[in-house]
Amino acid sequence: MSYVSVKSLSRVFDVSKPWLNRMIERLPRAHLKAVSDVSFDIDARKVYALVGESGSGKSTIGKMVVGLLQPSQGTVEIGGVDLKNETDAEKVDKTRSDIQMIFQDPYASLNPRWRVAQIIEEPVTARGGDANGLAERLLEQVGLSALDARKFPHEFSGGQRQRICIARALASNPKMIVCDEPTSALDVSVQAQVLNLMKDLQEDLGLTYLFVSHDLTVVQHMADTVGVLYLGRLVEEAPRDALFGAPKHPYTQMLLDAAPKLDGFGREVPPPQGEIPDPINPPSGCAFHPRCPRAVARCKAELPEMRRIGETRVACHLAE
Repeated sequence: MSYVSVKSLSRVFDVSKPWLNRMIERLPRAHLKAVSDVSFDIDARKVYALVGESGSGKSTIGKMVVGLLQPSQGTVEIGGVDLKNETDAEKVDKTRSDIQMIFQDPYASLNPRWRVAQIIEEPVTARGGDANGLAERLLEQVGLSALDARKFPHEFSGGQRQRICIARALASNPKMIVCDEPTSALDVSVQAQVLNLMKDLQEDLGLTYLFVSHDLTVVQHMADTVGVLYLGRLVEEAPRDALFGAPKHPYTQMLLDAAPKLDGFGREVPPPQGEIPDPINPPSGCAFHPRCPRAVARCKAELPEMRRIGETRVACHLAE
């Protein structure tokens, strides 16, 4: 049974100019559809990765899953609890304590005025729990020294700060962690250390990860299942090996072709064509058709539905 179930999730932002400007310039309201009708499931103790270019809606979905943003439509169920519509406040509170998030920038996500011990213990002390010795134990668990609990965030390197963020996420003994590009701000050698730490913790503690990234090499190392987003829509979903071995959607193929490869020295691959369309005025039909080398008239007129081909779910009229 799925631990996380996301159904028909959508999020619309009102990006209109102020009322007076609209009146003077005679402009209508402008709405940006950041996420549109996204559905997926995450099994317990598995890693589900969301990939796509910047602006595809990955981080917005992550924030809706943890409850930092409310969906405009659709539902998010964690362990069978619908966080938006559940009326039992105690059940919602317990479910929220089972979810934590690791943010992209370790420099911005730590309070510079607090010592590391306060930062790590906050998820427990805020709920009235006993945090005695917790920070020291978790710091050692993520590869730092217990003595680091007395220091301030500015005394650490970027990789060490991200380890502190991981320790803070583990403090409330969560079942699920949403990882919003947790290594993109780090050097490559430090990335490998942090990713291996996260993989080990997932196996040791039985964690479930929603892993948001634009780095396909990181996703290939971490994920069990991969979902590919384009302009707020899920265009392909498949087990990791199936997606990297035989991608069905032209956009997924474009991403994989553009990714750096160790054995690709001297290869000639055409660069990705075009730019992501304006999400306020998206193209008709399939949003990828202006950049797709295989697009036909049907792609411009009809929005493709997600359908299953073998192990893969794909939204493309020409996937076969």
